[in-house]
Amino acid sequence: MDWSLLGCGASGHVTFAPDEPALRDRLNVATREGPAWRCLRCGTFVIGEPMATGPAADAPQVRRAEQVRSALILRIFAVERFFRALIFAALAIAVWRFSASRLSFEQAYDQALPPLRALLRDFGFSVQHSKLLGLLHEAFTVDPRTLRYIALGLGAYAVIEVIEGVGLWLVKRWGEYFAMIITSLGLPYEIYDLMNKVTVLRVVAFVINLALVLYLVLTKRLFGVRGGKKAYEAHLRSESILDAEMAALDAESGVAARREPAALANAAGNSARAADRPATGPPWPSAETPAAGPLWSSAETPADAGPPRPDAETRAATGPPWPDAETPAGPSSAAAAPAIGDAAPTEPVAAKPAPAPAETAGEPPRGDASDEPAPPPLPRRRPAR
Repeated sequence: MDWSLLGCGASGHVTFAPDEPALRDRLNVATREGPAWRCLRCGTFVIGEPMATGPAADAPQVRRAEQVRSALILRIFAVERFFRALIFAALAIAVWRFSASRLSFEQAYDQALPPLRALLRDFGFSVQHSKLLGLLHEAFTVDPRTLRYIALGLGAYAVIEVIEGVGLWLVKRWGEYFAMIITSLGLPYEIYDLMNKVTVLRVVAFVINLALVLYLVLTKRLFGVRGGKKAYEAHLRSESILDAEMAALDAESGVAARREPAALANAAGNSARAADRPATGPPWPSAETPAAGPLWSSAETPADAGPPRPDAETRAATGPPWPDAETPAGPSSAAAAPAIGDAAPTEPVAAKPAPAPAETAGEPPRGDASDEPAPPPLPRRRPAR
């Protein structure tokens, strides 16, 4: 059962518009029918103007969830206390009037007793051993001052029950303490009565009073039980919708405050790195620097440029273009070989001896000027993919 909805059904919704803008935006929503405000008890949005407005500290304290059930239980005990106060108040009035007019009551009793005895005898009842008539006979023999004291005691107990009932009905902290103390003081006397004689009325009264004492001590945390008043108030704040929204708003503000210095630090670090970066270098470390060489590693190297990597092909001036090429017999392995292609040359080219090493760095190697230079190698074909 949703006790909050039960409370709203019995007492109506409770809406409040705080003056704080951020908190105000969290408690209302715009609809086609107009603005709707969140109920502080059940949490539903109610269309219409709020019941009250002002600072958040002046918001009404609303019972919700378990607090509504607790208030209902306490008011049941309050009704029982009011009923008990009526009974004792009636007894106090009767004893007081009896003490003031005892002679007239005794005369009326003597006049009404004979016909009453005859009537009861006709119905088969004997009044000789009646407890009620015995109490009335003993009351006539009591001192009038004693009867007044009894009447005052009954009246005082009725007043105490009224105060106890009011405190429980209003669900006040002082009423809970007052009811617990007064009820616990009467428990020893009720236990004594039960030891003398067990009756249904005495048992029911003892069970009700004992249940009230235990319920107040445990659930209301009286006299420091289960953390005392601080723990009880903290539990009430944890169930409040307005306090929960304020805590969420504070948490969001704290997260934003922690993120702002971090963002400023990151921005400052990025600016410093951008200032230290060289103007001619690449914009990022992994970027390739444009150079005179090829843009990718698989590109073929022009003849006038050097090989891009160690396994690149070289000119055929110093040897065959591939290992399995046939070399014509000659005195040196550096002799030129015919290129292998689709068409072979019609005339074989005679091998020439390798040129002798130059004596100076600037002098070109000496060779046979009449010999024809070797033809350049054919371009290497890429395998089909």
